[in-house]
Amino acid sequence: MATIRPPTEVLDEGVGEFRMPDPDAYREWVRDHKSRALVSKLMTAQQAVAQFVEDGDYVAYDCNYLQRGPSALIREVIRQKKRDLWVAGKFTWVAVHLLVAGGCASKVDCGFFLFGKAIDRFVQEKRVQIFEYSNVVMTVRLQAGAMGVPFLPLRSFGGTDGFRHSGAKLIRDPYTGQPITIVPALNPDVALIHVQQADMYGNARVFGTGIAHQETALASRKVIVSAEEIVDTEEIRRDPGRTSIPYYCVDAVVQAPFGAYPGECAGYYASDPAGVIEVVAAALSDTLDPYLEKYVYSVADDREMLEKHVGVARLLEMERRLATKEGYRP
Repeated sequence: MATIRPPTEVLDEGVGEFRMPDPDAYREWVRDHKSRALVSKLMTAQQAVAQFVEDGDYVAYDCNYLQRGPSALIREVIRQKKRDLWVAGKFTWVAVHLLVAGGCASKVDCGFFLFGKAIDRFVQEKRVQIFEYSNVVMTVRLQAGAMGVPFLPLRSFGGTDGFRHSGAKLIRDPYTGQPITIVPALNPDVALIHVQQADMYGNARVFGTGIAHQETALASRKVIVSAEEIVDTEEIRRDPGRTSIPYYCVDAVVQAPFGAYPGECAGYYASDPAGVIEVVAAALSDTLDPYLEKYVYSVADDREMLEKHVGVARLLEMERRLATKEGYRP
């Protein structure tokens, strides 16, 4: 006996602007631009950002400015004054503030980020548009992008104020006839990911808590990985199960010790309390310009920033205060 299925129909939809999914275009990009040749991708942060981050790009990053975030790469994007970026602001704290204050980001898909005087002013001055989602929804969007499907369903978000200001839709499930929320796939132009270890080809290891580093890498057209240390490929081959991101996803590898400063990097160093307080205070009090001048514009790169404004003693103290080290290195 044939099963009669209810028709699929759109019951409601948000009014927020969103990037229209195009899985086939993304597959073509991967096919035409992603080489599987084992070639060295080592370069400086300046070179990687100059080559792979373009004005108008959609930029996603994994983790945030305070926990294994690609902080050095974010500072380099601001230093190079990239413009009109659309940012995936999920699981973040202050990076959205810095990117908008630096004139880089003009649109943000909001999962979560710290709200304060600076963001309030940026919105009022129409320097940035914010579209509402949630951390889970943004992760599901990246998962859909990585899977090569145009959308994924999820059992949350419908009926919320966030739904109204997003690109989500409420449809009738063709199997059960019940309403279900679907969200559009996300294929960022570029991903910024900080990892504990990588080899020169881009095989990367993330130890400890992760959020969506695999989904972000697999969904993005261009991927820049910064790493605390560069390990030999033979080490990768000896223990392939530790590889979190495969080399063929990655376009650039940047050696960046303390690349998550002022945040922590699990297994390597704890955060710098003074540095965390300084950047959070700048965001909350709307004094970001002096912060950017000190940590971004007044130095040529992150190495000079660490030498001039942090110092060896504080970096060693961050390593000393690390509570958990076991299991993070071979």
